[in-house]
Amino acid sequence: MDQLKRQAAARALEEVRDGMQLGLGTGSTARHFVELLGERVRAGLKVIGVPTSEATRTDAMRCGVPLTTLDEIDHLDITVDGADEIDPELNLIKGGGGALLREKIVAAASDRMIVIADDSKWVPTLGRFPLPVEVIPFGLGATRRAIEKAFAECGVSGQMAVRKAKDGHVFVTDGGHWIVDAQLERIVDPPGLARALSTIPGVVEHGLFIGLASSAVLAGGEGIRVIERRKPKGD
Repeated sequence: MDQLKRQAAARALEEVRDGMQLGLGTGSTARHFVELLGERVRAGLKVIGVPTSEATRTDAMRCGVPLTTLDEIDHLDITVDGADEIDPELNLIKGGGGALLREKIVAAASDRMIVIADDSKWVPTLGRFPLPVEVIPFGLGATRRAIEKAFAECGVSGQMAVRKAKDGHVFVTDGGHWIVDAQLERIVDPPGLARALSTIPGVVEHGLFIGLASSAVLAGGEGIRVIERRKPKGD
């Protein structure tokens, strides 16, 4: 599986050109991309990256990738990131690593988002992977009730649990928030659910990435597949 992730990362690296400004994703697959990018940088490639988490920042610095912030540059050419699930419309569930807020900010600031994954992440319908919802700790009970109402209105339901860290304490994101993971099994209308969750005051962000991925690079036993997002009629 790790080799498949590296193959997907290597294929995405082929899209990188000298002088590009890159968003650097978070997670095990994105880490392969950062490591391979570092090899190219040491060989003379001139790029600059914006990391989506403190973990990625550490990896990029270790690999010698120059870094900047979205306060210092006005856009990104490409963001390369992983995903927990990808559907045929290239809607995503992300946030298993806890960096969904920064990941979405960086993806939205990019001309293109390339998703890299092994082909086990390709699903006909999102929802098998728990949906992360990043929340403010204050008023959590009210926020959870509002989330449950949004789920019901969108035709989904499932158990919710506050994410715990490996030490047993509540997991805290880089932004100082908590994450509620929802076991929904099947999300019939990802764009509708994304809109509903975005209206809840205590929700900082959610792990549904709608319309952000422009292509997906999937590595499997039969090689690499590249899927481009279909453009709506009239585009």
